[in-house]
Amino acid sequence: MSHELPEIGYVRLSQIIGNLKAKPPIPAILPISKSTWWSGIKSGRFPKAVKLGPRITAWRVEDIRALMKQLTK
Repeated sequence: MSHELPEIGYVRLSQIIGNLKAKPPIPAILPISKSTWWSGIKSGRFPKAVKLGPRITAWRVEDIRALMKQLTK
């Protein structure tokens, strides 16, 4: 992993799957596509999002850490 997750709080989708077109580029925590991420949420494989506002979707850092731990087993 090329960058660290915050200790507590929320992360946005671009922080999870990365965005190489951003300035500066955001490295991926999980190297998967956006469509794979959303289908994984729909199937229950990935954690559900939390709506922080009408146009703000995020995921709990604790849920992402648990997912990473599960995927590395």
